[in-house]
This record gives sequence, structure tokens and C-alpha cells, in this order.
Amino acid sequence: LIFTMSLVMGTSITISSNHWILAWTGLEINTLAIIPLISKSHHPRAIEATIKYFLTQSAASALILFSSLTNAWFTGQWDITQLNHPTSCLVLTTAIAIKLGLVPFHFWFPEVLQGSSMITALLLSTLMKLPPITLLLITSQSLDPSMLTFLAISSALIGGWMGLNQTQTRKILAFSSISHLGWMIVVITYNPNLTFLTFILYVVMTTTVFLSLNQIKVLKLSTMLISWTKTPTLNASMMLTLLSLAGLPPLTGFMPKWLIIQELTKQEMTPTATIITLLSLLGLFFYLRLAYHSTITLPPNSSNHMKLWRINKTPNTPTAILSALSTSLLPLSPLIITMF
Repeated sequence: LIFTMSLVMGTSITISSNHWILAWTGLEINTLAIIPLISKSHHPRAIEATIKYFLTQSAASALILFSSLTNAWFTGQWDITQLNHPTSCLVLTTAIAIKLGLVPFHFWFPEVLQGSSMITALLLSTLMKLPPITLLLITSQSLDPSMLTFLAISSALIGGWMGLNQTQTRKILAFSSISHLGWMIVVITYNPNLTFLTFILYVVMTTTVFLSLNQIKVLKLSTMLISWTKTPTLNASMMLTLLSLAGLPPLTGFMPKWLIIQELTKQEMTPTATIITLLSLLGLFFYLRLAYHSTITLPPNSSNHMKLWRINKTPNTPTAILSALSTSLLPLSPLIITMF
């Protein structure tokens, strides 16, 4: 309870602060609160994940502090919106890229997710991304658009490419997260509201997938092949959510991609829009693979996994609501665009 409250408090402090030191404090509280949750199982892999997470996050926090100090030294401003010094902007972009796990600072993220439990991995993929994304949104007008575009295209490329040969569901979702972050970052300097909308929809869809996988106790693809007998309905809805994450119409996930491509075309960045759209095909391949494993395939051979003949039949309302949101929001696009 203490750690969860600290997570919420750290996130709230960062997203509501105007002063760099206060934002940095919130990020530190967040890091310290999630560390015991990652290492809770006391498995050697969990401890290794905790150490990796701590080292990368502390390096990123130090860079954020260095960036804000440099900016204050040259401009006399501690306000987050007044980030005007070029070196500070460069260092801040690097620090946030490390915090989020953007390419080329992504190596820690799949490893940490693989060492965590499903629920901790869900927190790392969603809630822990909110403070850094908020800082990027606030400072987006000061940052270098060409550098952000480079980070975005690299993330979409590596996230799609490295997810192709993974067999562990948490690692696949980690690379999926990196790829989605690329889509968010590419449009952040031109339309920050669109980035925020993409982030919210990403959180909804990713939460649905993690909760579904947690309920059917699937950690790798070979287990997923035989999971359909336990909860056929949940598996079918998870297949739709995975296709939504891939960005296929007429599902929710198509909306942010469609709006981002439209925005990039408006900004006369057609080559960037073309490249990032082609790179999303890599992601589509492994989402289709996951969807195929979850519902369609029945393996001919017997498996050596422990088979759960019954699972808890308690109704899971949050997963049901999130599944509905993950698959059916596209017709409401005009309303959502007006809201944002």
C-alpha cells in the first residue's frame, strides 16, 4: 500500500509541478517506490532487473538535474516551460529517452520487464511512462524536432524488428511499447495533444493485454497455444485487443496512427509518415503471431506445461470494460478529437 501510494504521489508531483526540482523529486519518489515491487519475488532475475532499472533511472535523473541546473545557470529560470538553453534541451531529450526506453537507450526495458511480475510490468509500461511523457509535452516547443524524429523512427524500427523473434510475452510487449513510443514522439513538437491522446489509448490497450495475460497465467508463446481451453471468451477478446494494438481498422488502435499520419502530412513530413507507417508492418507481424497463438492454433503435440483445468470464475469487470474500450472507440473519433 505504501509503495503504491508513493507511486501515485510521485507521478502527481511530477505532472503538476512548474519547478524543475519538484519534477525531479517526483521522478525520484517514483523510482524508489517501484524498486521493491520489481524485486518482490526475490528471484535472481528479479534482483538483476531491479539493479538494471535502478542504474538506468538514476543516470537519467542525474541528467535531468544537470539539464535544469545548466538552464538555470544560463537563463536564471527554474520554470519547466522556460527551457531555452540548447545544451540543456539536448541533455533533457537524452534523459527522457533513457527514462522512457527510447532507442538507442532501450536495452534495459525488455530485460526489466522480463524480470518483473505481470502487474509490475504493467505499471512499468503505463504509469511509469506518464511523468517523463508529461515533461516532454511541457518542453516540446523547446526541443529539436529533427532529433526527436530520429529517435522516433529508430524506436519504431528497433521495437518492431527485435520483437519478431521473441517467445516471451513480456518481452514482446516491451518491444511493442518501444515501437508505440516512437509513434508518440514523432508528432510531439507539432501536436502535443495528439501525443497525449495516443498515450492514453496505448495505456488502455496495453492494460487490457497485461490483465488478460495475467488472468490466464501466460508467460510465453508455447503456453499461450494451450490457453484457449481455459477461457475461450477472454482469449477471443484478447486477440481483438492485440489486433487493435497493431493498429488495424476498424479497431481503436487505428485512430492514433491515422491522426498521426494526417498530422505529419499536414506538416509536409510525408517521407517520415511513409517510413514510420512501413515500420509499423514489423509490429503488425508479431501482433498477428500473438493473436494467432492466442485463439486460432491448436497444437497437435502434447505440452509439458501444467494444465489448469479450471480457473477462478469471478467476473473480471475492469478487463471487460477495457476490452470494450480497446476495440470499439474508432466510431467515436470525431468526439475524441474535439475533446483533445
